[in-house]
Amino acid sequence: MPPARTFAQEAVSVLHPALPVRGCPVIDAFGIVCPSAGFRLTTICHCFDAEMITRRVTGRNALPRSVLSALLAGLTGLTAACRPSEPKGDDVVSPEPVAYRVPAESEVSDSVVLASIRRGRALLANTRDSLPDFVGNRLQCVHCHPDNGTRPNVMPWVGVYARFPQYRSRAGGIQIIEDRINDCMLRSMNGRPLVTESSDMRDIVAYMAFLSIGYPVFSTVDGQSFPRLDPLDADTVRGAATFAAKCAVCHGPDGEGTDLYPALWGPGSFNIGAGMARVRTAAAFIKVAMPQTAPGTLTDQEAYDLAALITSRPRPDFPGKERDWPNGDPPPDVAYPVVSKPIK
Repeated sequence: MPPARTFAQEAVSVLHPALPVRGCPVIDAFGIVCPSAGFRLTTICHCFDAEMITRRVTGRNALPRSVLSALLAGLTGLTAACRPSEPKGDDVVSPEPVAYRVPAESEVSDSVVLASIRRGRALLANTRDSLPDFVGNRLQCVHCHPDNGTRPNVMPWVGVYARFPQYRSRAGGIQIIEDRINDCMLRSMNGRPLVTESSDMRDIVAYMAFLSIGYPVFSTVDGQSFPRLDPLDADTVRGAATFAAKCAVCHGPDGEGTDLYPALWGPGSFNIGAGMARVRTAAAFIKVAMPQTAPGTLTDQEAYDLAALITSRPRPDFPGKERDWPNGDPPPDVAYPVVSKPIK
């Protein structure tokens, strides 16, 4: 007969088995989110991994046994609910995307919240000048997210707040929206992360939340991200000719930008760790958003040729990039080698 398990072992056995289920439940500093069960259970236990759980159960700062007993009773049912299963009846979630809609300021009744939303929008539109201590290049957030992040099919922020927390393969784990914003500060802005508790981060998040008014949690939205292109063989010589004819007038003949238009390479541009440094990502963005005077007029081949040219040019490095995609699933166009191995 196997020996009886201690209370601590029982606690870990209940809490920990749910964690390897990718994205469900999502356990973070706010509690537990279970997409398949369709509800959030806020808890006092921040259970990130087995070591953390063990410390909370047995360590110096362990939670009281009575509190853990109640927690375990509730989580036993929760973790069972989070196991993958076939939805039935009213539990079926429609795969249809939600219609694209930009919320209006009139939908915000709190004047203090509205002021925060407006400041967040201003920070994203004037990032370089408003946050000089955190931006290391000549870019603004709206260079990649035009019309203050409201243009459909061009990486809009509309509905994005409702899609977090989410699993991010580049990070190899769950991220909350503040993590994603700081990813952009580090990579696309070649800068430093914002302090999560700062007014700058809170105002940016407030604007993102405003753009998600009315959107269901974890919903897919019409017009999110951008349309993907089928991979094509690209030619940087053709790309240089297209650049000179259709791009240099705004971005400059050397691609290093102007006071009005972003640098596409060089020290004033995004670093190699940014998503836009990948050929397929850059091509899809260029196809739908460029040139600014006539977006969508380039052919798929022109977009790929331009992307190949831009991503081949020198740009700032991103220290630690080799640790991206730690679960061994980098995309085929990643611009640098990673040390992770595929999971067998």
